[in-house]
Amino acid sequence: MSTRRSASIWHGIALGLLSTFAGLAAAELITGLVRGASSPVLPVGQEIIDIVPPEVKDWAIDWFGTADKAVLILGTVLSLAVIGTLVGNLAVRGARSAAYAVTGVVGLIGVYAVTMRPASTFGKMLPPIVGTLVSIAVIWWLAPKATQSVAASDPSTGREPGADESARDEQVDATSAWIARRGFLQGATTIGALAVLVGGLGRVLKGRFDVDAERAALDLPDPVDTLPGVDATAPGTTIAESTDAAFAGTDFGIDGLTPYIVPNSDFYRIDTALSVPQVPVDSWRLRIHGMVDNEIELTFADLLDRPIIERDITLSCVSNRIGGDLVGNARWQGIRMKELLEEAGVQDGATQVVSRSIDGWSCGSPTSVITDGRDAMLAIAMNGEPLPPEHGYPVRLVVPGLYGYVSATKWVTEIELTRWEDFDGYWVPRGWAKEGPVKTMARIDRPRNGRDLALSDDGALDIAGLAWSVHRGVSKVEIELDESGEWRDCELAGVPSDDTWRQWRYRWTDFEPGDHRVTVRAYDGDGEPQPVGPKDVAPDGAEGYHSVRFSV
Repeated sequence: MSTRRSASIWHGIALGLLSTFAGLAAAELITGLVRGASSPVLPVGQEIIDIVPPEVKDWAIDWFGTADKAVLILGTVLSLAVIGTLVGNLAVRGARSAAYAVTGVVGLIGVYAVTMRPASTFGKMLPPIVGTLVSIAVIWWLAPKATQSVAASDPSTGREPGADESARDEQVDATSAWIARRGFLQGATTIGALAVLVGGLGRVLKGRFDVDAERAALDLPDPVDTLPGVDATAPGTTIAESTDAAFAGTDFGIDGLTPYIVPNSDFYRIDTALSVPQVPVDSWRLRIHGMVDNEIELTFADLLDRPIIERDITLSCVSNRIGGDLVGNARWQGIRMKELLEEAGVQDGATQVVSRSIDGWSCGSPTSVITDGRDAMLAIAMNGEPLPPEHGYPVRLVVPGLYGYVSATKWVTEIELTRWEDFDGYWVPRGWAKEGPVKTMARIDRPRNGRDLALSDDGALDIAGLAWSVHRGVSKVEIELDESGEWRDCELAGVPSDDTWRQWRYRWTDFEPGDHRVTVRAYDGDGEPQPVGPKDVAPDGAEGYHSVRFSV
């Protein structure tokens, strides 16, 4: 009896998993047919992101970093697999109606999650609908059909079957079970193969919507307003050559020190999009509305017809912990937001600029910050090439001096002028501060914590790192060695403006071999030291000095 029960359980698990992944494969095929549609896993995962407490998000970022989205997707798929095994066991035990009902409820959750995302069309609802129907169909086809037991008493005589009849009935039951298992294996093999083919076809078809080829062929105009100090008109000199020459002093070139300009492939990514939106330039539109005199709608071609500026700007995530790497500096090209807002005509009392992404994310920035003369821009290029899709292609916001959660909207499609008290961006109701100016911070890149530090060729020790106080600038960096209480001045690399981080280094010559500790602190452009802390990232950014231990 236990062997039969165990076989029944494994039968249910196999049926449940097969129905689940057949449904997901069918949904994947629909995503390859309908632009903007996504696997049900993604909108459901997105709703999970929206409803979990900020502490859980912080924990995920701390543990998994930029791989947190992949972990969430995997967790959602595993959850569906667990539900599928329960459904399969209901079906093999005769409770087919209950199995259909549970599958239908899961499908409705997927449809609901899609409706909660922006621009939820019927086409975008098709993946969870079709996937649910396919899962139910697989259960209907492969679940055991109800049968009459031949070992029951003979209704014509009312007597119990004899030994010979019982043996014959057991043999019939065994033969029927063998036929049922063979039928299940054949059906499961067929469905499994079809699921692989259908899912793969969906993946291939979905590649039609990728913007990589479009992005590679996109020809952006040269900026008319380049980085401060760059002579773009020098005879025989390109803007790129002039820029490189003018800012050769921004990078010490020390091994182990993060470069002044972070390559696109290494730039940190923090957003709520589980699947990177693929937005072609021909379909992109930006609407500027709300408390303005003239509502504006712009195409990508309209942006290219406007004066383009180029600036080095450091972005930082509010979740960046002391010594963390959720910060990066890049060379951005785009259109000044101030000029667009002036064209729209900002009305009195419009104290907040609300920006919204195509994936539904939103944030609010003070109007005064956007219009105070800093180089807040609608960025279209990053480090000399069109924005990578994961960093907001084709257009995103870049605002110097504000943490990303209140400024750096990727895949932006809407800007609304409103009052400060009338709207809270995505993260504010989830426990984060409404205002998010970037705090002064310094980080040690060399040496790494717990590592040995090798001597340079001249016998000195190069201790180096980065400091930032975006839009206020960095005026001084100091280090303390071995908790001596003595703060030593560091050498600072050059910077084009106060909107970027700044490399620093200290050449230590009077050291002793052994274990050491170094602590760093920075001062902003007004001479104010960074907060001592320590303070956690919530609700408005971490505070505190970064320290590492190392050996010589």
